[in-house]
Amino acid sequence: MKKIIFLLSLMTGFGLMAAPNDKESNARFNPQKLTWNSPSKNSMGAMPAGNGDMGINLWVEENGNLLFYLSKTDACSENGGLLKLGKVRMALNPNPFAAGNKFKQELVLEDGVISIKAGEGKNAVEINCWVDANNPVVEFDIESQSPIAASCTFEPWRIKRRALKQNAGEIYSVYGLHGKGLPDVIVEKDSVCDIEGENIVWLHRNKRSIWKDNLELQALGDWTETHTDPLLNRTFGGFISSDKLQKTDKFNLKTSEPQKAFSVSVYALTQQTETAEEWIEAIQQQAKNIESQSRKKRLSQHKLWWNEFWQRSYINVSTQNEEEKIKIELVTQGYALQRYMYACSGRGNLPIKHNGSIFIVDTKNLAGRYSGYDADFRLWGGPYWWQNTRFPYWAMLEAGDHDMILPLFKMYRDALDIRKLATQKYYQHDGAFFPETIYFWGTYVDDNYGRDRSKLPLGTTKNRYVRYYWQGGLELSLMMLDYYSFTQDEKILKETILPFVTEIMKFFDNHWGRDENGKILFDPAIALETYNTAVNPSPEIVGITKICNELLRLPESVVPMAQKKQCKRLITEMPQIPTRIVDGQKILAPAQTYSGMQNHENPELYAVFPYRTFGIEKEGLEMARKTYAKRIFKETGGWGQSAIQAAYLGLEVEASKLTTINFNTSNKAYRFPAMWGYNGIVPHQCHGNVAVIALQRMLVQYDGDKIYLLPAWPKEWDVDFRLHTPQNTTIAGEFKNGKITSLKVTPKEREKDITNRVTVHGL
Repeated sequence: MKKIIFLLSLMTGFGLMAAPNDKESNARFNPQKLTWNSPSKNSMGAMPAGNGDMGINLWVEENGNLLFYLSKTDACSENGGLLKLGKVRMALNPNPFAAGNKFKQELVLEDGVISIKAGEGKNAVEINCWVDANNPVVEFDIESQSPIAASCTFEPWRIKRRALKQNAGEIYSVYGLHGKGLPDVIVEKDSVCDIEGENIVWLHRNKRSIWKDNLELQALGDWTETHTDPLLNRTFGGFISSDKLQKTDKFNLKTSEPQKAFSVSVYALTQQTETAEEWIEAIQQQAKNIESQSRKKRLSQHKLWWNEFWQRSYINVSTQNEEEKIKIELVTQGYALQRYMYACSGRGNLPIKHNGSIFIVDTKNLAGRYSGYDADFRLWGGPYWWQNTRFPYWAMLEAGDHDMILPLFKMYRDALDIRKLATQKYYQHDGAFFPETIYFWGTYVDDNYGRDRSKLPLGTTKNRYVRYYWQGGLELSLMMLDYYSFTQDEKILKETILPFVTEIMKFFDNHWGRDENGKILFDPAIALETYNTAVNPSPEIVGITKICNELLRLPESVVPMAQKKQCKRLITEMPQIPTRIVDGQKILAPAQTYSGMQNHENPELYAVFPYRTFGIEKEGLEMARKTYAKRIFKETGGWGQSAIQAAYLGLEVEASKLTTINFNTSNKAYRFPAMWGYNGIVPHQCHGNVAVIALQRMLVQYDGDKIYLLPAWPKEWDVDFRLHTPQNTTIAGEFKNGKITSLKVTPKEREKDITNRVTVHGL
C-alpha cells in the first residue's frame, strides 16, 4: 500500500537538510526565531503559520509580491478531500522586495508572528503577519516610512468545473474514488461573490456529496435515513477586509492614495448552511464580531497563547563535540519546528492529516512524478490513515499539548455508532471495529472496500492491506487511557474514553472463537499491513493485554466490576506472545504463523511501541533488544518507528543516531526546514513526529506510576528540557557533561516515583 512507496522515495529523494542551492540557503535558527535574509522564488519557499484550525503558507517572491495560500482543517469537498481555501496576493508600490534591497523575514516562534522587513531609510517597510490564536482570522499589519500604494487580490484556481482523469497522477488526490473503468472525478468551481461593501468574499459550496453512495456500497444505507450528510451543503471560503483599501472589483482591493500604515484581515469559515447567502451572512457577522474587539488586545492575547505554549514544554539539545554541533543544532531546530507545525493545525474541527496537514502547496515548480499540480493535490487524498495519523498525537502527551489531542478523540468517538452498526451488519455481534483507513465519518473508502462485491462476503474488503487491520482501535484505546493518566480529565474519561474503549474491547472479545485451550484464536487475521495472512498476530495480543491492565488500574467507580471481570478473563484468554528462533536466539515474532509479506513494518516490535510490554526494567528486555537487532526492516524516516523503539529499549546509541538522521533529513526542494516528505505529501507529519516522540522517550518514559529519567540519553549530549508525565506531573531539568545539574519535579511528591538512569544504570 502507501508505505512501500514512501520508503523507496525516502531512500532516493531525501538528503541532508538543506535549502535550494542559491541565496535562499542563508537561513539561521535559534529556539525563538527562524530567519531568512532573502525572498523566495515561489511557493516552495513558503513559511507556514496557523492558529490550530486555520493556516497559511506565506512567501515573498524575488522582485515581486507577498503571497499566501489560505487553509482550514475542515474544508472538505464534495469528493471528501481537504482543499485549500484560496490564494491571496499583496502588492506594494514602490516595491520594497526589489533586487538589491535589504530583506529579512523571521518566524518569531515565541510570539507566533511572521515579521518581514524590507528596504531601508525612507523606503523601509515592515509587515507583521499573525494568524490569530483565538479567532479565525489572518492579520497583516503594514507600516512604511514613506506613503506606499497597495493592492490585495484574490487569485482562485478552481474557476470552472474540471475532470480528474482516472489515468492521470492527479487522480490520487481523491484516493478511494480512483479505479480502472470508473468515470472521471469532477472538481467543482468556487464562487467569488459580487456583494455590496468594500470586501472580497468567496466560497466553495458542496452541492453534491459522495457520502450516501459510500455508505450504501458498504450496506450501511439505513444510516443515511436518520443522519445528516456531513459533506452536502458544507460551505467554506474567505472574507478579506482592510481599513485603508477599497474594492475595485470582486477580486481586488486597492488604496485610493498612498498610505504609511494600513492593515488587511482575512477571515475563514466552514459551515453547513441551507443557502450560500446564509453562509455569506455568517462570515460577515463573524468578521464584524472580531473587528469589534481591540486589535491591540487581540494581538497581545495571541502572543500570550504562543508564549504559554512554548513554556508548556521544550527540549534544547547541544554538544561540546565540534564535529557534531551542526547535526545536534538541527535536532533542537527540528523538535521546535515540528511542534510548531502541529500547534498550527492541531486545534481544528478535524484532526491533523498526515499527508501534508493544512500546509500543502502547489507542485508547479517541483520536479518529479507529481509535479505540475495545484495546491489541492494531496497524495493519498482525503481519508485518515491510522498508522500515520497517530504520530503527532503520541508526541503531544509528553509535550503537554493535551488540548490538541481532543480533535482526534472526537472524530473517532463521533464515528463510534456507525462502527457499531457495521459490526452488527457484517458480523452479527456487539462491539465496534475501526478500519485502518477511514473517511472522517467512519467508513472505508470505496476502493479499499471494493465496488465489485460478487466474490466478497459482506464486510470483507477488496484491499488485502487493510482486510483485517483493526488493531488501530486498540492503539487509540491505549492513547486515550494514557491521556487520562496524564490529565486526570474525568469528563473526557466518562464521555469519550470509556464508551470508545468499551466497544473496542467488546469487538475483540466477541469476534474470534477460542481454541482447545480456551485461548482466543485470531484467525483469520493480519499482522499490520506487512503480512496479509496471520494467526495470532503479536500486536493484537499485546494490545489487548495492555489495555485490560490499564482498565484494571482504574477505580470501580469508573470501570464497573463486570468490565473488570471481562478484562481479567481476556488476559487469561490471550495466546502466548509469539516468538521464533533466529540464528540460535529466541526473539519475538510477528505472529504465531504469518505469510504474504506486502509491506515494510516489524509487527513484533509493537510489543515495545506502542504497547510497552517490553522495555526498561521489564522482564524480557534482552529478548526484545535482540528482536530489534534482528528486525527485517531497519529503515528510518517517514513512518518508520525504529528510533522510538530504540528509545524504549534503552539503546541510547541507536536512538540518538536515528533521531539525528531524521531531524537532519528533509526535502531539499522546500525552504522551510520542517517540510518533510516527498512530492504530493509535504509536509509529511509522520517523519517529524516520529523523531519528536523518540527524542522525548530518550529523555523520559512512563509506565503506570513509574517515571524513567534519561532511559536512552547519550552522555555526549547536553540538554535543557521540560516534559510532562502522568498524574499532571512535569519534569524540568538540565543534563550537562554527563551529569544532572538541575531537576525540578512538580508536584514534588512525585520525585519518589522516578528511576534515574544516571545512578541506576551508571551513565
